[in-house]
Amino acid sequence: MPLAQTPATTAEVIAIRPGPPLTGAVTVDGSKNAALPLLASAAALRRPVQLSNVPASADVHAMLTLLQQAGHRLARAVGDPTTVLVLGGSVGHIAPELFETASRIRASYYLVPALLATHGRAVMPWPGGCQIGDRGMEQHFRIYEAFGDRYAVDDRGYSVVAGSTRTDSVSVKLPFRSRGTTVAAILRAVVANRPLRLGHPNLSPEVTSVLDALKSAGWGTRATERMIVLTPPSAAAVEDSVAWAVPGDKIEAGALACALAATGGNGRIEGVRGRDIAPFVAALRWLGISVAVHEDALTVHARNTQPTGHSLRAIASLSPGGLDADFEPALMALTLGLPGTHLFADTINPGRHGNLLPQLAVLGADIEQISPTMCRLTGPQSLTGAGVESTDIRTGSALIIAGLTARGVTTLGGLQQLRRGHADLPAKLRALGADICEVTP
Repeated sequence: MPLAQTPATTAEVIAIRPGPPLTGAVTVDGSKNAALPLLASAAALRRPVQLSNVPASADVHAMLTLLQQAGHRLARAVGDPTTVLVLGGSVGHIAPELFETASRIRASYYLVPALLATHGRAVMPWPGGCQIGDRGMEQHFRIYEAFGDRYAVDDRGYSVVAGSTRTDSVSVKLPFRSRGTTVAAILRAVVANRPLRLGHPNLSPEVTSVLDALKSAGWGTRATERMIVLTPPSAAAVEDSVAWAVPGDKIEAGALACALAATGGNGRIEGVRGRDIAPFVAALRWLGISVAVHEDALTVHARNTQPTGHSLRAIASLSPGGLDADFEPALMALTLGLPGTHLFADTINPGRHGNLLPQLAVLGADIEQISPTMCRLTGPQSLTGAGVESTDIRTGSALIIAGLTARGVTTLGGLQQLRRGHADLPAKLRALGADICEVTP
């Protein structure tokens, strides 16, 4: 029986109509982007882990399936479908279906360290997921080489063979602050039980969640903008079970906040840590949206507020305190209705604008593409409902926001992409009063 719950809806298209301002309170799911490395961390730790607030998105379902296909024992907590028990160790052989399952998500590369620990070898396809740019593995391979592993590549994917069993410290510096490579380096150190000094790391909330989890498991962790330092736990700590929690989905919170702001509504978004969304909140306030940040919630008061007319510069960044690239599409949809000339840039996912801009143009958006990764728009603009496609996760959520303000009916297809990151974003918007209905075959 699969451990992850697939979204309850079977709709292939959703219809979105404009209506009154959204209002009310809603709670976000656990973060897909945080759950995936935490599940891989639990597998790498090879001891019992209880992970709560696990979302039911399709990508998380795929990762749970991958863990089972890799031989890990999983269970659901009694009476709580959002809590997964990773029971430690690995039993049995790798299922032949693992390669095909791994091709469906980008985060399959997080599983490599656990495979090296339990099977001595990992054979994986090139990362899948959203088509938003190159998903090169060169920096991951550099990490594995630093640990003495060997790798090979071909047209279908890559293989890594565990090498040295040394216990001395590994030091490596990343050329850029890659989240995926930072997590891979941390997990490789965990399975090797070796100290790590990782220079120029990514310090996004998804990475610090992994560090916090490992700290609770006895690992010494120290993180600065310059370096992450990991120290293995004492022998007495390695047998203890641990309990972790997936943080709330900051990107889902951002999409809901933009929907409230775009419709001029007031609402409260619960389950998201205020510190995780600081750059996004700063962007909303710059635009004149009244936002209050709490420890575990965000409130938006857009009714009867006046836009500042300030021009927003939404530049995606991997630097600590920078704007997460996944916030950019929702902000773009919001600024289509606000005065000012707004600039957007995302060099992290160079294919994203190629997905998003043509779909917004179908709704009548006039966006100047300065380069493949940079665009500019002047608002406010009037949009008209039409049929559009969710070509990746964040394009889907941005199109829903745009549809809430477009004249007439907007129909959104490609829901399989949206569900990869959100178990049921339309249901949360309906809870706020959005006129969204499902169209089933």
